Amino acid sequence: MPASTFRFQGWSLFSLLAALVLLMTALTLALHPDLTEGVRSAIRATARSSFALFLLAFTASAFAVLVPSPLSRSLVRERRFIGLAFAFSHLVHAVLIYSYGQLNPEFWPGRTTVGNIPGSVGYVFILLLALTSFKSTARLIGGKAWKRLHVSGMWVLVAIFAYSNFKRIPMSAWYVLPFGLTCAAIAIRLVGKLAQANARRRSSSPSGRAAAPLVATDHSN
Repeated sequence: MPASTFRFQGWSLFSLLAALVLLMTALTLALHPDLTEGVRSAIRATARSSFALFLLAFTASAFAVLVPSPLSRSLVRERRFIGLAFAFSHLVHAVLIYSYGQLNPEFWPGRTTVGNIPGSVGYVFILLLALTSFKSTARLIGGKAWKRLHVSGMWVLVAIFAYSNFKRIPMSAWYVLPFGLTCAAIAIRLVGKLAQANARRRSSSPSGRAAAPLVATDHSN
């Protein structure tokens, strides 16, 4: 197996990404003289860092199939730690939301139960995916259950990201960009799965068994 193109790998990569999230949060808070507005800005910043990390994890296997290269293969190998960094970023995001609610007493009463459902469902799946990203817990629930959970969890999360950005477009045209990126990521993932299926069919056909597969397939999620 070729060496990873990432200088940081495994837990060192996670530590780097987590440190960058914390540094970004601290700088955002420091640049705002008003603490309440600083926390509000940090909420938006961590939403963006979480979004970026999620898209990397969500599209990693598709890029490895569609654009095989040392970089795309490294993304697949480090996807677990990128996913855990996403979970950490969203944990910081949750702490900031709670802090903003403490600083601004009008925040929570202004939200509805229905409006909180997507975020609550998202956090449940993020917690489940993070807890089962370790070998011990993965073995505990079994391979089939692990795959179902991680595949369904990733699709639930991408749907929540799409919905969250789409509903904010009337408030700011800027949200067209993350909504478009989410749709593009979904398309890339689906095309990657189609390419994987075609590669499997070619390798299982009589004429393709003797030849090496053109792309490396990934069976995780």
